[in-house]
Amino acid sequence: MRVLNLIVVAVLVLAAAYVYKIKFEATLQAERVAKLRGEIRRERDAVARLRSEWSQLDNPARIQALAQRHLPLRPLETAQFDSVDRLPERPVETVPASDDPIGAMIEMSENQYLTGPLAVQAEAR
Repeated sequence: MRVLNLIVVAVLVLAAAYVYKIKFEATLQAERVAKLRGEIRRERDAVARLRSEWSQLDNPARIQALAQRHLPLRPLETAQFDSVDRLPERPVETVPASDDPIGAMIEMSENQYLTGPLAVQAEAR
């Protein structure tokens, strides 16, 4: 009977130690959670502060004042506009449209430097 009592006491001591260990780990985790919540609160405050600064910097009236102060801009005049028929022609494409534009560029660069019979063969392709 005494051996059984000793085993039960040992099991109770081990169980108490295990419960204490769990409580200690839970306390550490609670402190970590509190620390993280504080960091989150500080980050949210920083984001709110940055958003308010951004709204001040992005204010159209402020930008307009800065543009007038620092840029030598003048109002548009109607004489600055031209009709569509006076626009220059569209530039010629340097690379022909194809499924493989890089390959077309390589072929064009090869053809530029070929002379003699090789150039005739390249053009035949």
